[in-house]
Amino acid sequence: MNSHDETFAAQRIKENYELIVNRVRKYGGERVRVVAVTKTFPASAVNAVIVAGCSMIGENYAQDLLEKWPGVNPVHRPEVHFIGRLQSNKVRSLSPIVDVWQSVDRGSIIDEIARRAPQSRIMLQVNATGEADKGGCEVSGLSELMTRAVDLGLGVVGLMTVGPTSGDIAITRRAFETTARLAHELGVPEVSMGMTADLELAIECGSTMVRIGSAIFGDRPPMAHQ
Repeated sequence: MNSHDETFAAQRIKENYELIVNRVRKYGGERVRVVAVTKTFPASAVNAVIVAGCSMIGENYAQDLLEKWPGVNPVHRPEVHFIGRLQSNKVRSLSPIVDVWQSVDRGSIIDEIARRAPQSRIMLQVNATGEADKGGCEVSGLSELMTRAVDLGLGVVGLMTVGPTSGDIAITRRAFETTARLAHELGVPEVSMGMTADLELAIECGSTMVRIGSAIFGDRPPMAHQ
């Protein structure tokens, strides 16, 4: 990509990000923040959205993040949220980069984060839809996971969930309401739920951060590996 194309792409990202922020502000005011999901996009896209005013990016793939990170401008370093399914053997390499681990859903991951990145901030991922193919712990196991994390010195700052694959509004609402209620019962302030298609519903149900990707960056480039 030449400098003209990069400038055009950066301007498009800026405009798209501002549209999303306005949409979020309309329904959630200042309390809801946008996590720009930059998976599969290059470092130039990360830099562009940060310049546009976004302070938090979300990444799904460990290798993708590790490869692009050297190209991210250190002067405007974003807060990095890891939101994809996390493998224990990736925690060590990611620990210098990741600020918030959002997709923590089992004891072995908690143990590894506590070992490799002591006192980290984490969010427990809840499988609030009950779908077998979804990441996240069962609702019944949430309290035990939180106790384990706290006992190991990790800061549990909130809960995270993913809506149903079907996109069914009734199921989505139930999942979001359940997650927000659980966060309140556990006394954690952050609730990460909602993407482009359902962000208004997520905010209505109590989300404090929404995860937005293609609505900011456009169609995703192909992923060679995960």
